[in-house]
Amino acid sequence: MALARTARRWLTLVVALVLAGTGIYIASAVLNGNQAPVVEGCTALLNGAEQSLATDQAANASLITAIAVQRGLPARAATIAIATSMQEAKLRNINYGDHAGPDSRGLFQQRPSQGWGTEEQIMDPIYATNAFYDALVKVPGYESMTVTQAAQTVQRSAYPEAYSQYEDLGRAYASALTGNSQASLNCTLRKPDAAGDPSALRTALEQDYGQSAVGVVAGRTVSVQASGTLAWSVAQWAVANAKGLGVTRVQVDSQTWIRDGNKGWGNAQNAPGVVVITVADAP
Repeated sequence: MALARTARRWLTLVVALVLAGTGIYIASAVLNGNQAPVVEGCTALLNGAEQSLATDQAANASLITAIAVQRGLPARAATIAIATSMQEAKLRNINYGDHAGPDSRGLFQQRPSQGWGTEEQIMDPIYATNAFYDALVKVPGYESMTVTQAAQTVQRSAYPEAYSQYEDLGRAYASALTGNSQASLNCTLRKPDAAGDPSALRTALEQDYGQSAVGVVAGRTVSVQASGTLAWSVAQWAVANAKGLGVTRVQVDSQTWIRDGNKGWGNAQNAPGVVVITVADAP
């Protein structure tokens, strides 16, 4: 009898798990507009290795890198900054500290008590990123340092060796988002659940890049006059921000990124010297 009861319990558990899994699948399909369930996220490819981030993390990496581009800093600066933010705050703009730094905040866990600025300033990702770079460029020879050496000189962390674990991730996203690696950043996304706002996209571009990337709105598109690495920097910035800004298509050089069906990058005939970013219509 005991054996039979045990078997019935296991059978009940298995049935419950199957039903739960089916429910999750159906709910996901409904939320995705009858698409197959999609696990959203972004990847950057460098030297044959993919590095993965959540969509909000990729958007923050794009902001950090765009500010480096705006300031004319090398890709190495962006690598160090992304790795640092990943270690300090998982590339998220967090509003709490830890035991080592109870008043630390933001993308880099900077501390008002250590002279980084007010809490309000530190919680502004643009201010925080510029503050990090202001400190980094004062470090002699930071470009030739390891990520750990450069980050530790700026941050003075209690765990200095921890930065090194994110060097490959930092390099992959910095290379893509500075435009040095073309068509290497991709995001897998569900269909947009709202119309994109081209004016909001243009504003975000100018906040991140300054006058380096000025957008022109025409209908559902934003066009940026750019070529070379800047063009690819802007294009992959748009992919990294596709979820938040409702981007559905990015055209640059001879490549087009298509969100629908998660087609990613593919060959296309585009006008040279311009990046064209298209946002979603109302669903």
